[in-house]
Amino acid sequence: MAGVDKSLTEAEAVAELRPGMTIGIGGWGSRRKPMSVVREILRSDLTDLTVVAYGGPDVGLLCRSGKVSRVVSGFVSLDSIPLEPNYRLARQAGSIDAAEWDEGMLLLGLQAAGWRVPFLPTRAGLGSDIPEVMPDLRKVRSPYPEPVSGEHEELLAVPALHLDAAFVHQHRADRSGNALWLGEDPFMDDLFVRAADRAFVSCEEVVPTEELASLADLTHLRISRLDVSGVIEAPGGAHFTECPPDYGRDEAFQKLYATASRDDDDWEAFSKRYLEVDEATYRARVSELAADQGSPASGGTS
Repeated sequence: MAGVDKSLTEAEAVAELRPGMTIGIGGWGSRRKPMSVVREILRSDLTDLTVVAYGGPDVGLLCRSGKVSRVVSGFVSLDSIPLEPNYRLARQAGSIDAAEWDEGMLLLGLQAAGWRVPFLPTRAGLGSDIPEVMPDLRKVRSPYPEPVSGEHEELLAVPALHLDAAFVHQHRADRSGNALWLGEDPFMDDLFVRAADRAFVSCEEVVPTEELASLADLTHLRISRLDVSGVIEAPGGAHFTECPPDYGRDEAFQKLYATASRDDDDWEAFSKRYLEVDEATYRARVSELAADQGSPASGGTS
C-alpha cells in the first residue's frame, strides 16, 4: 500500500546531517554502496562523523577527505582489492579511531539498536584479542545456568549501534520508501535502516508500489516505508561498486581510485576530476574514461 511521497535528492538528504553525527552506510565492501550519497557528503562541510559500515570505498573516501573521526566496521575492503587503500592510510597515520569488530558482532550491534535494547550477548570475539584491544566491549555473565554444568557462561556484550542516520542503496523502491533488492544478498541494509533515527534509501529506479511485488519474491522486500525518511532515485548511484543484476563493479575505475591513493599529487588530480564536481559531471567524466579505455561505462553512466 502506497504512503506519503518521500522523494528527495542526495543534497536534501545530506543537508539533514550535522557534524559529529553517527551514520550507517549499507552495502558490503565494494558492493551496492550508496556512492552518490557518499559523493554528496564529500561536497559538504560535514566533519567529525562516526561511520558504521561493512566498509568499502565509502569509508575510504570519507577518511581521505577528513570527514571521519571514528569508524566502526566488520572490515574495510574493495573486494577485488583486499584492503581499502585510503582506510589503510588513515589507520597508519592514526587520523581516525577505529573499532574493528567481528562481522557478526557488527550485525548484533545493529540488531540491538533496531530492537531498542542496550546490547546483545554473543560468543563471537571471545578467545580473541578483541576484548583486550577494545576495552569498551564488556563481558557479562548469563543469568541462566547451563543445563548440564550449572555454570553461568561468560559472554561478550555487544553494545547497540544507534545511528543518527543511515543510507542504503536498493535496486527498486516506491516513493514512500518500500524497497527491494534483486541481487544475491540483502547484506545488512534492513538492519541499518531499523537502527537509525532517520533512514534514506537511494535506488536504481522508483516504481509504482503495485509493481514491487512483480519484480522479485517478496522475501526481497525487506525495507518498509515505516522505517524510511526519504527516497532518492539514483540510477547508477552505486558506481563504482557493483549492483548486479543492474551492473557490475567498474574494476577499471576502482583500480584508478586505488592507484591514485598512493601518491598525494595523483590523489589531488583524481579528486579534482572526479570528486570536486557535481554528480552530472562525475558521470560524464566516468563515461569519457570508459570511452578512452574502449570499454562500456558501467553503473548507468553512459
